[in-house]
Amino acid sequence: MQPAEACERAYIGLGSNIGDRERFLTEAVRLLQEHLLIRVTGQSSLYETDPVGNTDQGPFLNMAIEVTTTLSPEQLLEQLMETERQLGRVRDIRWGPRTIDLDMLMYGDVRRQLPELTLPHPRMHERAFVLIPLIEVLELHHQPQAAPLRAFLERAEGKEGVTLWKKMQ
Repeated sequence: MQPAEACERAYIGLGSNIGDRERFLTEAVRLLQEHLLIRVTGQSSLYETDPVGNTDQGPFLNMAIEVTTTLSPEQLLEQLMETERQLGRVRDIRWGPRTIDLDMLMYGDVRRQLPELTLPHPRMHERAFVLIPLIEVLELHHQPQAAPLRAFLERAEGKEGVTLWKKMQ
């Protein structure tokens, strides 16, 4: 008998600013939940946010989810990218409009710096549209990472551009 693989807790940021934004977000969560090795264990409310970087585009809906998985970080990233492809994501303009954007923010205590994956996400500490829903989902299960992230949120720019759009709990 083989030992059971340990589940890791990972946090994913989701965003959409094309078409039915809420539908793209909920469909992404559903597709991830359908994967045999991914279990969605928490989700934040939806927040409407001003675009960052390329500001000549419509507002985003953003949220964060917590998942448990036995996939490696690289395998989970591949699944996130596959989910984006299934939902029509096209990567042609950096920080441009998109049907769906899935970013792995944290994966357990793993630290990685690879060309295709950096953990924790290298810019999450600077972005209120990531921190606000991430802190919310961390606090659902009283995760200790929420407290230090609150300090980053106090210093983050763009908080005024993040508004609660729909409470999910």
